[in-house]
Amino acid sequence: MKSFHLEIVTPDGPTFKGEVEALVLPAWEGQLGVLPGHEPMVAVMKPGAMRFTREGKDEWLAVSGGFAQIGPKKVIVLAETAELAAAIDTARAKASLGSKQQAATHGVMSDDQINRMQTTLLKELVRLKVAEKGRKG
Repeated sequence: MKSFHLEIVTPDGPTFKGEVEALVLPAWEGQLGVLPGHEPMVAVMKPGAMRFTREGKDEWLAVSGGFAQIGPKKVIVLAETAELAAAIDTARAKASLGSKQQAATHGVMSDDQINRMQTTLLKELVRLKVAEKGRKG
């Protein structure tokens, strides 16, 4: 089966490097599918679930935004954060989500604080979604 090289890098270092058959990433324009031989492009990513297929098996990651440089033989994803489903501690993620939801309902917040809280809540929800998909896969 045809494949391409995928590198997922965060400020903390590489999260994944290897050959994959397919990639679906959360672009601002919607879900973007990538197969070997894709036309070159750059995509801006939003927080969401990313999936790649390796050796016929889907693997899931939670990403919190970034950029993807896409080419016919190689894709480089530069993400703010990227966490493989297997590495997500579901109990900790649920506790974090609960505490952030509680904080969001108390007190008056500025527009900037509301935006940051919404982004943080979205990231936690994505982590939980990806962890669940990873368990099913």
